[in-house]
Amino acid sequence: MTLPGQTEAASLPPGELLVGTYTETLPFVTGTAPGILSCSYEDGVVGPPALLAKARNPSWLTITGSGRTVYAIHEVTDFEGQAAGGITAYARDPGTGELTSLGSHSSAGQSPAHAAICGPAPFVLVANYDSGSVASFGTGQDGTLTRLAGLRQHVGSSADPERQAGPHAHMVCPDPVTGRVLVADLGLDMVLSYDLDTDGVLTERVAQRIIFPPGAGPRHVAFHPDGRHLFVLNEMHSTLITLRREGAGFVQSGITSTLPQGCTQHSEAAEVRVSASGRYVFASNRGFDSIAMLALDPGSGTLDLVHVEPTRGREPRDFCQTPDGRYLLVANQDSHSIVTLAIDEDAPALRAVSSTTVPSPVCLLFAPVAPAQP
Repeated sequence: MTLPGQTEAASLPPGELLVGTYTETLPFVTGTAPGILSCSYEDGVVGPPALLAKARNPSWLTITGSGRTVYAIHEVTDFEGQAAGGITAYARDPGTGELTSLGSHSSAGQSPAHAAICGPAPFVLVANYDSGSVASFGTGQDGTLTRLAGLRQHVGSSADPERQAGPHAHMVCPDPVTGRVLVADLGLDMVLSYDLDTDGVLTERVAQRIIFPPGAGPRHVAFHPDGRHLFVLNEMHSTLITLRREGAGFVQSGITSTLPQGCTQHSEAAEVRVSASGRYVFASNRGFDSIAMLALDPGSGTLDLVHVEPTRGREPRDFCQTPDGRYLLVANQDSHSIVTLAIDEDAPALRAVSSTTVPSPVCLLFAPVAPAQP
């Protein structure tokens, strides 16, 4: 199926970009997309979107290393007759990009916000935002979701009576060094650390909790390629906290605003990514719609805000670096566009290159494409 202005998904050139979207009206968004979308990509230009799979609010996507299985959350509070969100596994043809459903599960909590593939088994872990819980699902050899293997309910609250009256698990991130699982909880002002065993059971390491200033609202985290530095993005304070690995945990080495000095406009941070070179950290600001570019001092482990670039659109949610490292692609959720920004690490600066109309883009993910057959 295609929509006006869309292309067929049958023959995709190298550089396939998968796009998670909103399809329904929620309190914070008017979703207009039909489901999971795909765009071609080449040399800084994103092609028009094609529909890969109809789905309700597939707002976060994750993919296996082989590119043969895609998992999509469904950010809803009622899924297939249950008072919960959902998650669906899709088999992906790496040659054509076609997705085929392998079945769905309740996410075991309401309004899931993020999913990640963790552990050697592997398991798919889901952060349920409204419920403040983390669920782990077993997978079969073909990528199917086999069972709910573990569920941990967060408990507590923090300073903001509206946004932090209870826990809000926002992101699941595997630790590349220890194999543990970090979970950012906006409602608790904490990042929690879990052991994930071979059965998919989650056991918290309470002594390794990372606690943030009241009302900060930790949303997403990112590791530096060296595995030593961890960056935590606070949505409500629009700050990036830098931590370094020390023993079994992490210690804070710096805190930096993602907004330019003197900015008084209301803004909430959304996504954090580390450049492939490891020299910079990028973060998206919603309200003061922009991408912040921060330089890392590897010696001190501190960040310096060196450039803030407008995203030429509203509510920039996710963004990603292109495989060649030359560009950032930014999903402007409320103005229905994906904007390409060229990266100049020597200046340092970002520069707008192109824009493509895409309905309600939320999550951007590059997927491997099989080489053309002779």
